[in-house]
Amino acid sequence: MNFILVAIGGFVGSILRFYISIKLNKRLIGTWIANISGSVLMAFSIFFYSIHVLNESHWLFLGVGLCGSYTTFSTFGNEALQLILNNNMKAAIRYIISTLFISILVIISILVLLGYKF
Repeated sequence: MNFILVAIGGFVGSILRFYISIKLNKRLIGTWIANISGSVLMAFSIFFYSIHVLNESHWLFLGVGLCGSYTTFSTFGNEALQLILNNNMKAAIRYIISTLFISILVIISILVLLGYKF
């Protein structure tokens, strides 16, 4: 059953990610938005799972499946590499740093605001 929950979450997350890329018609900004908004969703998922509002099944669907497929590390890596290969180092550095820094900062900030005990 766990595999099915992760698979369904992954299906939903990948469809949402694809929808963003179509709506924005820009791969770079679409990936950035998916990674940042996915970090927000992950922070709430972590918090609610830690205080037992989400059970194991909800966590597998939402945290592992949906967030795992909605956020796009492989696409992020490819787009960063393409910027580097196209000799656009400033944009590559901004993209890499902003994605990583903001994603982590968002998760930590939300968890702190929600009162998560580290």
